[in-house]
Amino acid sequence: MSQPNAVRAQSLPATAWQPLCSTQDLVANSGVVAWLDGEQIALFHLPQTLEGEKLFAIENRDPKSGANVIGRGIVGQLKGDLVIASPLYKQHFRLADGTCLEYPEQRLRVWPVRLNGDAVEIGVTA
Repeated sequence: MSQPNAVRAQSLPATAWQPLCSTQDLVANSGVVAWLDGEQIALFHLPQTLEGEKLFAIENRDPKSGANVIGRGIVGQLKGDLVIASPLYKQHFRLADGTCLEYPEQRLRVWPVRLNGDAVEIGVTA
């Protein structure tokens, strides 16, 4: 057994699941905003995609304007990717990884998120 491999495995950040809101707080095919440790997170619930039900957690702050508006954007699909269009400058961000299609230097933070019964849980680094 190699010691460096054991050290590498221990250095990976652990994910803990923290309740963020209730499934009753979600709006199908739209965004809602929740607070997590002083940061606004936009949640998008897409109950009927080709792959089944999807839930995304993405930073609410638009990097171009600095305004907290992403949760009010329009959900759509471009080039096979599920995206959110910023309501101010209309740039499109991939819901899966937060990258901007028009401006690759812009990116929104994303979090792992899941439904657990009636709770929406977000993955935080433990």
